[in-house]
Amino acid sequence: MSLKQSTNSLIMIRPAHFCFNTETAVSNGFQNVDYTNSQVQQQALKEFDEMVDELRSENIHVNVFDDTSEPIKPDAIFPNNWFTTHPNGTIILYPMLAINRRLERRTDIFESLAENFQVKNLIDLSSYEQTNEFLEGTGSMVFDHLNKRIFAVRSPRTNEKIVRHVAELLNYKSPPILFDSCDDKHQPIYHTNVMMSIGTFIAIICLESIVNHEQRNEIIKLLENNQQRKLINITLEQMKNFAGNMLEIITGQDESIYVMSKTAYQCLTVEQRNIFEQANIRLRFFDTTTIEQCGGGSVRCMIAENFLPRYPSNGNV
Repeated sequence: MSLKQSTNSLIMIRPAHFCFNTETAVSNGFQNVDYTNSQVQQQALKEFDEMVDELRSENIHVNVFDDTSEPIKPDAIFPNNWFTTHPNGTIILYPMLAINRRLERRTDIFESLAENFQVKNLIDLSSYEQTNEFLEGTGSMVFDHLNKRIFAVRSPRTNEKIVRHVAELLNYKSPPILFDSCDDKHQPIYHTNVMMSIGTFIAIICLESIVNHEQRNEIIKLLENNQQRKLINITLEQMKNFAGNMLEIITGQDESIYVMSKTAYQCLTVEQRNIFEQANIRLRFFDTTTIEQCGGGSVRCMIAENFLPRYPSNGNV
């Protein structure tokens, strides 16, 4: 099975009760308490629907599932935290720090996916919650699938033992790369995917946030992958504007694009944008301001990648 870094198939959850989550705000410095008005859900739906429409215009396969009205789940719009899918038909469920985020786990989504995709193995790691150990999917971990390597920032939401467990389950390189990363207030970065994104030929990273210089140099070397990847180094200020929260996706024309928020795109320098252009990677951005400010997550957090293999076509369209 040839490994791919990115996919053409996505899973997204249309929110029913998007709002400021006080449980997650304790460890998420990206949430803005000013975004608590009654218009937040309506505006989030508008941003969500427009983003889905634009992704589909690129012939990207987007599986949209509606959030259930009960129980209320403020962060259901960020499904990448509670499950991952893999090319061998495996789905992994993850232990979540916030109690109200544990309610997001839904097996009916996998039952629906199983109609068109091969779901062979469901691994549930949520029992780690009983010992207050957490790992929040591809928020906590950034996968380098091509080199079978996991990168993860230590935080209250990212337990080192469980990262190692996932590396073993996926037969990825051991030990995984765990490191320390802090924001401009010297607080641990809550999720790795706000400071790092790995694509096929480009990686984005906020080197300034990595506390240990030896770790920093090791990560640079691993990401560059023998000069096969170009690094885009973003500043702490750009990270605060979600420039690290990007994702490479493959279009229906088998073209690599990088998706991000309008906020992230606008804070990129000309030089940084040129690196994408030189690698023949288009940038697509969406206005997700309400979702970012209220939820503390951006475009990458809204997307769960679907690496499950499709059932072979029977010739019928």
